[in-house]
Amino acid sequence: MATTSDLRRLNQRRLLSALLGHGVATRADLARAVGLSQPSVGTIVDELLAAQILEIAPDSEGQGRGLRPRTSRAAHDSPRIGRPGQLVRLDRTRLRFLAVELGVRHTRLARLPVGCEDLAWEIAVPTSRAQDEWVRRLAHATREWAGQPMEAVLISVPGVVDESRGKVLLCPNMRWVEKAHLPDLLSAVCDAPALIVQEIRALALGHLAANPAGGDFLLVDIGDGVGGAAVIGGRLFESPLPLSGELGHDPVWGNKRPCGCGALGCVETLVSRRGLLASFVAAKRPGPHTWATLIRHIAEHGVPSWLKDSLDALAMAIAGALNILGLRRVVVTGILGELPAPVMAHLSAAVIAGAMWARFGEVTCEAASRRRMAGLVSAAIDRILLQNVDGTAGQRFRLVSDSA
Repeated sequence: MATTSDLRRLNQRRLLSALLGHGVATRADLARAVGLSQPSVGTIVDELLAAQILEIAPDSEGQGRGLRPRTSRAAHDSPRIGRPGQLVRLDRTRLRFLAVELGVRHTRLARLPVGCEDLAWEIAVPTSRAQDEWVRRLAHATREWAGQPMEAVLISVPGVVDESRGKVLLCPNMRWVEKAHLPDLLSAVCDAPALIVQEIRALALGHLAANPAGGDFLLVDIGDGVGGAAVIGGRLFESPLPLSGELGHDPVWGNKRPCGCGALGCVETLVSRRGLLASFVAAKRPGPHTWATLIRHIAEHGVPSWLKDSLDALAMAIAGALNILGLRRVVVTGILGELPAPVMAHLSAAVIAGAMWARFGEVTCEAASRRRMAGLVSAAIDRILLQNVDGTAGQRFRLVSDSA
């Protein structure tokens, strides 16, 4: 049974979702957008301002932006009577999170505010194959940040991740992560609570934050592996098991390539960066067989037959997920966006051909940018900040100095 605090957090989420997609708004605009009374919205806004999740926006932010009521054009064009409402936005002033992207080849870090947009990662270091060396590299790279207050460490991690326990169960491309407890390791870099988010789920949350009114979708990311995450009803799909969206480990008939998960023939052995380059080599094209030469080859000669077969295998896995979940929209992020446009066009056509809903309505498959930072902050808002809204700011911790 829902409690008063549950209802309050639900309304807070609705209000924040409205702000995520529109940048700035007045209390009156927010009340119209979320369907609550102005006094109720005013109370929520005041709570979030006190918790420094929101801040007052300058009047210039409201020029041509913000939320607007759903009225007729005549009503919209008529001037508003009285003093303009005060604009609010997600807090962009305080750097309160240390974001960490743990990747197969590189680990990237940045300090983020709640009002996180498309910021650049501040630090990148090679990801070591040994956890002690990885920690030393991070501590050394962040030595200039020592003593800066942070509220949480937000970690994007590939593989099968039990987010509630902060545990990586399977990470074929970085086996040492399975034996590590990342929150403990990162305490040497930042003495603050750690929130682990499976990387594809973080990307889905980031896309949702950027497009809150875009409807339900299945996000598929292709990089060093292949993964998916579904957003249904404005929320991430949650499985009873800490396992979902593992499209990359769907088997492909006739594919004999060994996968890091221990199986043979997984689709990600064909369409990950490594898999695509392996197929490029197997096609016996003149070298060098680099990512740049693959892009150039496709641009000059079109999509080769081996790549069409690989894309068709991926499309079959995606269409199967759409049919099971009852979704009709696919968002593709990652390396396919780096390849010439005909590659994405072929995948889109193959997904639509295999999706059952395409027989009755529209199915779309589109490329989009990765929004990992926004996704990590979105998770932190929901799982940390909104859990602690009591009219005061959250506890602050500090980045640890480099003792090496």
